[in-house]
Amino acid sequence: MAGSEKAKAKKEQVKGKTKETVGRTIGNEEMTAKGRAEKAKGDARQAKEKGKDVFRG
Repeated sequence: MAGSEKAKAKKEQVKGKTKETVGRTIGNEEMTAKGRAEKAKGDARQAKEKGKDVFRG
């Protein structure tokens, strides 16, 4: 379970970073903002999983 959540977090981070970069390249502010938000969501999910790992041991 934890492995799939970590993979999901990484996928969100990469997808968000890609959207942000493409949006910035083509000058689309909305896409850039959505990419940042998606990357932040992935970052939060990753932080949550790291926290769980600390408590596990």
